[in-house]
Amino acid sequence: MRRRTFIERSAISLAGISFGSSLIKSDLFAMTKNTAIKPMAIATWNFQKAAQTAGEMLEQGENALDAVEQGVMVEESNLKNTTVGDGGAPDRDGNVTLDACIMDATGNAGSVVYLKEIEHPVSVARKVMEETPHVMLAGEGALQFAIQQGFKRKNLLTPESEAEWKEWLKNKEYKPIINIENHDTIGMLCMDKNGDIAGACTTSGLSYKMNGRVGDSPIIGSGLFVDNEIGGAAGTGMGEAIMKSVGSFLIVELMRQGKSPQEACQEAVMRTVNKSPNYKDFQVAYIAMNKNGEVGSYCIHKGFSYAMFQDGKSSDNLSASYLEE
Repeated sequence: MRRRTFIERSAISLAGISFGSSLIKSDLFAMTKNTAIKPMAIATWNFQKAAQTAGEMLEQGENALDAVEQGVMVEESNLKNTTVGDGGAPDRDGNVTLDACIMDATGNAGSVVYLKEIEHPVSVARKVMEETPHVMLAGEGALQFAIQQGFKRKNLLTPESEAEWKEWLKNKEYKPIINIENHDTIGMLCMDKNGDIAGACTTSGLSYKMNGRVGDSPIIGSGLFVDNEIGGAAGTGMGEAIMKSVGSFLIVELMRQGKSPQEACQEAVMRTVNKSPNYKDFQVAYIAMNKNGEVGSYCIHKGFSYAMFQDGKSSDNLSASYLEE
């Protein structure tokens, strides 16, 4: 009898736990189910055209994955942006090497690192996700795969970037520059009319980095993470610091626990600050979006901004909250 009573009580308890978990999840996302979904796009830094391109696609009924890819491609082709794609600053040896990743609403992801001579690494990352059993391809293997998929080689070192690199060679002083020229890696999150979220991140990395260096941008969970039940996050700034905290994954998990995107971004930044005595020497910034369409952003130093497009309107140069000194 004792054993039977124990089993019966255990079964009831387990059922209660399961039912309780279901209620918690239901309550957490009740607003999403009862609120009309408004497609939206947010992007790190003041990349107005990129956010608008993605946002307009979403309003036309395109899915989040297509929108986020086309959105970041705008900056990959922007020769004035020396930290992304074509025209990106080279490494110490004069090589322009690109990193990118993309993640869809089902949890699938693709990534490329140390990719040369291909203007749109985010599109190669998508091909890795859709056409291979892998998540990440690197270096020569990534280039070979891109060519097999029909991508064309291109010299990405522009005369302007080459001239700046040669000027740098005179002193070879290497240090991160906070908020360099007010632009950096582009990370983007999109929510479509179905409420599905996708994200992408693409960069040429730190200017004059060591040959072979890879930052956070193509690392799933660091530069980008999406969980379609919860939301998504993207990071920018000093990649090494973001990788050490797996920042974007951390933010999504904090939102899972009930924090708002703003609260989650702030806590992720503070974890880096509390573990880095030299945090005043570099920037780390995040953007985040949850399933309710709420957004948040936080950074270490003043100067980080982000762009958003929703309801046919651009919201540009949105200043992120930052750590008060």
